[in-house]
Amino acid sequence: MGKTVAIITPAFKAQETLPETVRSVLEQTHGDWQHWIIADDGFDYASFLDQQGLGDKRQVFATTGRIGSGASQTRNVALEQLATPYAAILDADDRLKGQKLERAVDALDEFGIVTTALDVVTTGFSHLRFVGDGPDRKLTAGEHKWVNLSMDSMVVWDRRRADGRYDPTIRNMNDLDFLLQLFRTVPQSFHLGTPLHDYVKRDGSLSNGAETAAAMIHAKTAILDRLEAGYYGLSADDVAGVAGFLRVSLAAEAAYGDAVAARPGLLFEDHLEPRLRASKPLP
Repeated sequence: MGKTVAIITPAFKAQETLPETVRSVLEQTHGDWQHWIIADDGFDYASFLDQQGLGDKRQVFATTGRIGSGASQTRNVALEQLATPYAAILDADDRLKGQKLERAVDALDEFGIVTTALDVVTTGFSHLRFVGDGPDRKLTAGEHKWVNLSMDSMVVWDRRRADGRYDPTIRNMNDLDFLLQLFRTVPQSFHLGTPLHDYVKRDGSLSNGAETAAAMIHAKTAILDRLEAGYYGLSADDVAGVAGFLRVSLAAEAAYGDAVAARPGLLFEDHLEPRLRASKPLP
């Protein structure tokens, strides 16, 4: 399994969206992968995909044995069983662009963590905005969020150099908590500035819902507390960088409701980015 990537997809009532997600994996230019599809709803996704003409011998099906235990618990089911050197996260309503794995695996020859820019899209995959687009670059943990200003589930990593588990006690921002665990043992990540991951922005989703501000503030505050308590084992500079981002983001969360009322449909990313630029120029 020299360069095999295990792609981890939690599935909860995912019948409508999963076929497009699976199709994007089947179309990867890097074909050395396992696609772990973990049911968190008791559904037989193997039979479902076979009926859709999307079954493949590289797919691995597992279950949490529960109903609605959450994405963190579901991802951890796969993380406890993987034998591949590399792993990636792909939610059941997102898509990988064709060269995502190929380019990430090439970068993993040198780096333990690879992230990519996002194409933020509607449920019909119409483009909304890019996040993290620009030049390819090396990033420290302290620099990462100033570039990847939202969503960290586009990560691909070398499990032999860095690993972690998702924390089910953190309902929001659990992808950042996970990524900071990876940075414990890897000093720099490599960021691909080409948008190689379609991230679906849904009305009412965790990252775009009208009533999520309190939950997001709680999660970001919890991660900030962990940072400052030394939980992630990062350097002082990296702690300062991540903490600085979180403080700007917390202030943006507090003001987001009024901003959306004034500009209906305003994406949080478009609300946050000018605040980040005012605090620290983005590279």
